[in-house]
Amino acid sequence: MVRMESVFMTSVSKTEKKERQAKIEINEDFCKGCGLCVNTCPLRLIRLANHVSPRGYFPAECVDPDGKCTGCALCATMCPDVAIEVFRTKKKVGGRK
Repeated sequence: MVRMESVFMTSVSKTEKKERQAKIEINEDFCKGCGLCVNTCPLRLIRLANHVSPRGYFPAECVDPDGKCTGCALCATMCPDVAIEVFRTKKKVGGRK
């Protein structure tokens, strides 16, 4: 499921991108492995998994060990199965959130 704030925030300044942390979660129960999110991610942080889901598909998975996801939500917007949820938080700067 996509949070509404993710879908409608389209114009983001470079400063805000640097101050923001984001992550995505892909629900394997909904994902059928179509690959649209893989092709859409501008940072190439999504790939198709090597394992088969309970439904018999190779689901998408996020590969972001360095936390580079900007939370642009292009992946969630493209997902026909509504299997991607985007979470955004601002990075703490000087002890503030």
